[in-house]
Amino acid sequence: MKTNLRWRLLSIVGILALAGWSVYPPEEKVRLGLDLKGGVHMVLRVQTDDALRIETETSMERVREVLEVSNVNVGTMSMESPMRFRVEGVAGDQDAEFRRITDEQLDVVFSRVSGAGGRYTFQMRPNMAVSLRDESVRQALLTIERRVNELGVAEPIVAPHGVGGDQILVQLPGVTDVDRAKEIIRSTALLELKLVEGGPVISRELLLQASGGQVPDGMEVLSGADDTLSAGAAPQSMFYLVRRVAAITGRDLRTARPTLDENNLPAVSFTLNRDGARKFGDVTGQNIGRYLAIILDGRVQSAPRIEGRITGDGHISGGFTQQRAADLGLVLRSGALPASLTYLEERTVGPTLGADSVRAGVLASLTGLVLVALFMLVYYKLAGINAILSVALNLLILLGFMAHLNATMTLPGIAGFILTIGMGVDSNVLIFERIKEELGTAKSVRLAVAAGFDRVFLTILDTHVASLIAAAFLFQFGTGPIRGFATTLFFGLLSNVFTAVFVSRTLFETVLSRRQVTRLSI
Repeated sequence: MKTNLRWRLLSIVGILALAGWSVYPPEEKVRLGLDLKGGVHMVLRVQTDDALRIETETSMERVREVLEVSNVNVGTMSMESPMRFRVEGVAGDQDAEFRRITDEQLDVVFSRVSGAGGRYTFQMRPNMAVSLRDESVRQALLTIERRVNELGVAEPIVAPHGVGGDQILVQLPGVTDVDRAKEIIRSTALLELKLVEGGPVISRELLLQASGGQVPDGMEVLSGADDTLSAGAAPQSMFYLVRRVAAITGRDLRTARPTLDENNLPAVSFTLNRDGARKFGDVTGQNIGRYLAIILDGRVQSAPRIEGRITGDGHISGGFTQQRAADLGLVLRSGALPASLTYLEERTVGPTLGADSVRAGVLASLTGLVLVALFMLVYYKLAGINAILSVALNLLILLGFMAHLNATMTLPGIAGFILTIGMGVDSNVLIFERIKEELGTAKSVRLAVAAGFDRVFLTILDTHVASLIAAAFLFQFGTGPIRGFATTLFFGLLSNVFTAVFVSRTLFETVLSRRQVTRLSI
């Protein structure tokens, strides 16, 4: 019996030592959330029209290429809105072939309305527009979440917000460089590799001189730096005529990381996935001797000459700083945003306000603990000391859980701490009242204590399991403050079962084993 009790005491001491070691020092081990540590709170809106416009432009250019390959001539193709584009000048003898091709390429996404004189209008179907808007918000949510995780922020919150379906809530605890975080989150970082058809030249007019001042069909004009200059020369803005449809995009990336170029200047290297490497190999193998523009967010970063077939790797240079190269690699790895973002709300929580919240939470917890201790001492006399020790150990073990698992403490989490005090007291009240009933049957003190714990065990276990299920659902389906509360509640319930049933009983039996007790102060 004494050996068993000794091992139980040693196990309690070991668990408490482990909890204390996990928590110490608390300012380093306990991670604080936005409301306690300070940071950035933002509400962003996804401009879903951008996603519709990209889909319409892509579809229009795809149809243009198929028509050219099939030798079907049209007059003009122009986009009228993010959901609609127009084709004019379809010859009568090619009308049937035009209809067949557009049915094959566009029927799922666009409806077709014919007009006089070979004019056709293509309107995006309403169900596809809704689907694309929803998908753009989901993709933006995932992309922002990946970027925030790359920043190394502890327990960030990235979640849908509002009732419109196009808003995203972002909370970044502990972030001090707000401008950098905003730039990384909102950066489009669209990487495209396009074949160069003309340039670089110093002006747009000179670039389009050969085509009568008009941009040829299937082409576009982009500006960028002249990477033909020697190292150390002053950068000069140049203009390029490139294919509108990209040979490779950021979707074909496998990874991207900061590096140094041949001049030991910061750059970003990238590696393509299997499909991207195959397409890159085909493009470079068929266009040896031509120039390939590396375009980032609509600006040409460089336009190297294709010297041979390239399959898997490349790099982007363009006068980056080390920080800019690191941030660009981060953004590229996380994927391009499907649409631009606008800021609806931005709020910075200062560390002073967070410190005040921590101070108030600690004060509330200590006040609650003191009041509970006084009540237990007055009502249960010396047995109340057992309850006080159990509750105090419960809080220490709870903190140890939080620190060991790198869980984040929030202001609702502090409320969970206070609730844990109440649950610990409630469990001890159940036990003590059961012991009183057993003492009323003329049992000895030792037998009454044992019977009291045995009879109340299933009750405590049942209530705690039910509460654990509720806490798990709160954590799974809740966001932000609800998750913070659920985390503290979950681990508080686990530690309370241990302290109320195991620690409290061991303390009783330790006292009873050292002397003959005929009357229990309870």
